[in-house]
Amino acid sequence: MSKLYIITGPAGVGKSTISRKIAESKKKSVLLEGDDIYHQVIGGYVQAWKEGNHLDVFWKVCISTIRTYLEEGYDVIFNYIVTPTPLKQMKEEFRDCSIKFVVLLVDEESLLLRDKERPEDCQMHERCITLLNNFKNTNYNKQNILDTSNITVNETIDIIENNNRFIL
Repeated sequence: MSKLYIITGPAGVGKSTISRKIAESKKKSVLLEGDDIYHQVIGGYVQAWKEGNHLDVFWKVCISTIRTYLEEGYDVIFNYIVTPTPLKQMKEEFRDCSIKFVVLLVDEESLLLRDKERPEDCQMHERCITLLNNFKNTNYNKQNILDTSNITVNETIDIIENNNRFIL
């Protein structure tokens, strides 16, 4: 049976790195970067955190795409900023599927260092800290939170893959 991995966390926490490594470890997998899907809109583009954004259509596209790949036997690794409302929708849409949901967090110092390693046009600077605090103040189930401040990428992947606490 195909698996769905939902990897979330603030900008710069390592969602893309972890997601890519998980996808590379699978025999048949798809990596869906939520940012890439969101940025497909050109005319009428509005940043996700601003009024008038296109998050409603974004989530429809994501769910449809995820469903198509799962039905074709692919493991899907999806990463984006996933708040409780779309998470609830995804749980419902994919209730017949094995879902691992992971909220990656890190301390402020590590987050800012990781942000500096990103290409300059992708750096978020202090907005990373704002997003980190938003994640810390969101009511995620503690079992789904993984603090990666003091562990390596490979250790992070090992914990995600071998720990059932992330299963929804």
